[in-house]
Amino acid sequence: MKGIYFLVIDVKKNIFKTIGAFGKIRFKKGIYVYVGSAQNSIEKRVSRHFSKNKKIRWHIDYLLVDQNVDLKKAFYKKTEKDQECKTAIFLSDREKPIEKFGCSDCRCCSHLFRLNTLKNLKKLKFKEFKITG
Repeated sequence: MKGIYFLVIDVKKNIFKTIGAFGKIRFKKGIYVYVGSAQNSIEKRVSRHFSKNKKIRWHIDYLLVDQNVDLKKAFYKKTEKDQECKTAIFLSDREKPIEKFGCSDCRCCSHLFRLNTLKNLKKLKFKEFKITG
């Protein structure tokens, strides 16, 4: 199945992370959401994000492998890739974007946001992704 997804991420304490060539970023303790897409298998992509043992490939990988970061939940929607940026734009109007994170292949301000409230996520009407196995 192809589509878009978002990850709910808990940064358990203030941390500084080097995100590849992007450089060092300060992440404040709190809940974050990352918006991504998978054009082949959303199941494999999301399962990969839950693994701490993976090859670092994307901006989000640098954050997710940190011992002070927990990936709490993932949600998905079967749709076209353009909805990834539309979802990021929706969130950027309502939440705190981490500038230029995860959006090197588009014009969005970010694909990672520090949340003030979970209510904006509920408006997106994504389905929760269940990890099996």
